[in-house]
Parts: sequence; C-alpha cells; structure tokens
Amino acid sequence: MSAVSKPWVGAIPDEDIASFGRGFDRQDRPMAAGVRPAVLVVDMTRAFVDSTYATGWSATGYPAVDANVELLGAARQAQVPIFFTKGYPEQDDQLQPAERGRWKSNGAPAPLPEGTPPGDVIVESLGPQPGDIVVDKGTRPSGFFGTPLISYLVHAGCDTVIVTGMTTSGCVRATVLDAFQYNFHVLIPFECSADRSQISHKVSLFDMHMKYADVISLNETIDYLQKLPGA
Repeated sequence: MSAVSKPWVGAIPDEDIASFGRGFDRQDRPMAAGVRPAVLVVDMTRAFVDSTYATGWSATGYPAVDANVELLGAARQAQVPIFFTKGYPEQDDQLQPAERGRWKSNGAPAPLPEGTPPGDVIVESLGPQPGDIVVDKGTRPSGFFGTPLISYLVHAGCDTVIVTGMTTSGCVRATVLDAFQYNFHVLIPFECSADRSQISHKVSLFDMHMKYADVISLNETIDYLQKLPGA
C-alpha cells in the first residue's frame, strides 16, 4: 500500500501525519479486510453528481461515476452483492419538517430549469441491475440510519463493506462510521468518492483512514476483489 500515493498528500501537514505514526495507526499500514465483501454506493444520484443541481458538482462527480463503473464491473464478476442508497421511493414526496431534518442548508433551492429530470435518481451508467438492492434513506446522511441495510448485509454474510459515492465528507463519511460501528471491515477506493470541496474530500479521507477504514486505490480494490475465494 505504501507505493500508492494517498489522495491527501500535500494537503495534510507533515506534523499531523507524524502525530499518527506510532505503529498501530500508520498511513502505510497493511490493508485489513475479510473475504465476504459488499459494495455500498452512497447517493450517486444526479442531484449529487451533476452541477445542474444545487448539491451536485460535475467536475468531481462524473470522474467518480466512471471509477464506480469500473469497480462495479469487477464486483459483479466476483459475484459480490451491491447496494445503492438514494433518498425516496417517489420523486414527488412532500416532506414534513421532521422528515427533512435540521440541515444547515435547508432553504428552498433555486428552481431548476424547465424539463430538468428528477435529481434523486441513480446515475444511469451505474445501474442498478437485477439483483442489486436500492436503499431509500430519506434525508439522513448514513445509509444505515433508519434503514434495513444492516439486515441485508447480515443476510448476505458480509464481513467487509466497500463504500463509495457522494459526498466524501457527508453521507460517505456517515455511512463509513456506522459500518465501522457495526464491526465491518471498511474499504474506501478513493477514486470512487467525491465532494464539492476538495480540501474536505482529502481531509475526510485521511481522517477515516486513520480511524475507521482503509483508504486504497481503485486498482487495489479490484485486485482484492479478483483474489477473493471463488471469484
């Protein structure tokens, strides 16, 4: 792993990295993962990927989509279960204040151009395909909070979760933290997640790598999938 440049190189001061270098939490430690992974694609919807929408950022969203296409191809070849999250089953749900929550950006967004397609739709190039499961998580950041996701992972016998999606500092981070708290190994292929803020993206990946997950490259993740028993 040490041969692969981490995405936070140049963004995190050397003294901060050194403060973690006490052996058990080095950034270049060996990866830890099980043999029964699932892929969890968090909120790779038009609303978060495309700059047409107030929450989207095309410059980083679409490269992350392309990376996820490659990852999902390898996951399907390895017969790994795949889960997606998005907001709601229906596009025209009228949310009550308690359902919307206390987001700091809770004001009404500017009207979208006429004919703009709904935003809470998973980007078409990703699927989902038959056999994949879509989890509707409402407005909460974590894919686990108030959803049956944990029961699906238990049923599939998973011991590892590969988390990707939008945004790194928001819903991806919240989902990673909950997966860690449920005692899953967590892998984050860093090309497969994205954020509007690049400093938030890099710092969040560093923080998760030092505490909750292994942040690795897409190629390393695919290599792991290809080496699974029975893959």
